Amino acid sequence: MWKPELNPEVKIKYLAVVDAIATAIRKGELRPGEQLPTHRDLAWDLKMNLSTVTQAYKEATRRHLIGGEVGRGTFVLASSREAELFALKKKSPKTMIDLSTNLPADFPDDECSQILLGEGLEKGIGLNAFSYHSPEVLMRAQVASSHWLSWRGCEVEPREIVPCAGAQQALFATLLALCGPGATVLVEEYTFPGMKAIARQLRLRLHGVSCDEEGILPEALYAAINASGAKIAVLVPNLQNPTGTVMLEQRRKAIAKIIKENDLLVIEDDVYGALSGMPPLAIDLPNNTVLLSSLSKAVSPGLRFGFVSGAERWIAPIRAEVHATHWAMSPFMIELACLWIEEGRAFARADWQRHEVERRWNLAQSRLRGLGAVCWKRTPCPHLWLLTSGASAETTRKLRANGVEVVPDSFFAAGRKETGRIRICLTAPKSCAVLSQALDKIIGCADAFLYDA
Repeated sequence: MWKPELNPEVKIKYLAVVDAIATAIRKGELRPGEQLPTHRDLAWDLKMNLSTVTQAYKEATRRHLIGGEVGRGTFVLASSREAELFALKKKSPKTMIDLSTNLPADFPDDECSQILLGEGLEKGIGLNAFSYHSPEVLMRAQVASSHWLSWRGCEVEPREIVPCAGAQQALFATLLALCGPGATVLVEEYTFPGMKAIARQLRLRLHGVSCDEEGILPEALYAAINASGAKIAVLVPNLQNPTGTVMLEQRRKAIAKIIKENDLLVIEDDVYGALSGMPPLAIDLPNNTVLLSSLSKAVSPGLRFGFVSGAERWIAPIRAEVHATHWAMSPFMIELACLWIEEGRAFARADWQRHEVERRWNLAQSRLRGLGAVCWKRTPCPHLWLLTSGASAETTRKLRANGVEVVPDSFFAAGRKETGRIRICLTAPKSCAVLSQALDKIIGCADAFLYDA
C-alpha cells in the first residue's frame, strides 16, 4: 500500500499529506483507480492524529485528486487530462494558434446562428424545450438517425437505435452496459482521449493493438485477443484519431474474419466516417458490432446529437439505462438535429466539411511535404500525426514557444508506448489563412521533425 513522503517545508501537517498525494499522482506513483490507505492506517503509518489525516483526505477530495466510495474505500480519481485539450484555448495567449483541439471547421452559416435558430422556431421546434422529451420526439430521433446511417450505407431499423447526447456519451453508455469493472478492452495502440477518460471512469483496462497505415494489424489483433482474453474492442476504422488511418477493403476482410472467429464485440466509433468516403465496418459485421456516431465532427459540435445502433442482444441493455443515454439530451437540440437531417441540411454540411478538410489537407501537403514523415497517400483527414526527431513533449514546447499549440503522443498512448509523435488539427483554425500562418510556424521548427525527402 502506498505511503507518502512528506515535504518537511510544508509546515501544516494535513497540507503536507495533500501535497504528497498530488506529487505522487503527478509522478505516476499513484495511478487513477488505485486505492489509498484507510484514514486510520495512514495516521498510524505517519504517526499523526486521525483527525489530521481525515482533514487531508477532505482537502484532496475537494481538489478532485481522490474520491471515497462507501464500503469500498478511497481511490485516486482520473485527472481528466484529456479535458486539458479544450482548456488550452483559455490558457493560451491570443497570439497562439490552436492546432490542439480536434474541432470541425467553422461552417459559414454558423456566423448567422441566430437566423438558424430562428428558422427552427418558425418551423415549430422547441415548443416543448422546457419539458422532458416525449416518446414522439425520441422516435423522431431514432428515425432521423436511421436516415443518417442509410446515407452512410448502413441500413438500420429505427427500433435498433438508442439516441444519446453525442458520441462520447454513447460510448460511455455502451461500455457501462456491456463491461464490468476491471474488464479489458482492446483499442488501437494510440487511441482518442475520450476513450482513455472513460476507461479511467469505469475502471477498464486498455490493451493497445499495434497498427500500421491501415489501422490495426490482423496478427496483432489475434495475439491481443489471446493474450488479454478481451471480449470487446473499441475501434475507429475511418480516419482514426489521432493517426488518421483508414482501414481499406482487404484489411477489413482480414479483421472481420478474426472478429467472427473469436466472437469479439466491436464498438465502432464512426464520428469521422462521413468525412472518409468509406462505409462503416459494421456493414460486414452486423452481429458483432455496436455502431455509434454523432453529428459533432461532420455537421455541428453544438447539437450534441448522437446514437448507438446494433443487434438487439447488444442494444437491449443499453436501451434499459435511459439515464445514461437520451435523458441528457436537450429536446430543442433533438428537434433541430432531426429537422436538419430531414431537410437534407445535415448531409449538405457534412459534404461541405469533407471538402474543407480536403482543401486544408492539400494545403498542408504542399507546405509540409516530407516533414514529420507524413504519409500523403492516405485519405484527407482533419488531423496529421507527425513524427518528431526527439521527444514529443520537447517538440510540443518548441512549437508552443513559436506560437502553435499541438498535442504530444502521451495524450493518446493506450499504454506507456510513446514514439515521438504529435497531432495537429487542420480544422481548428478559423480559416485557411490562419492555418497557413500556423504551418509557417511549424516549418520554422523543422529541426524538431524527421524529414523524408
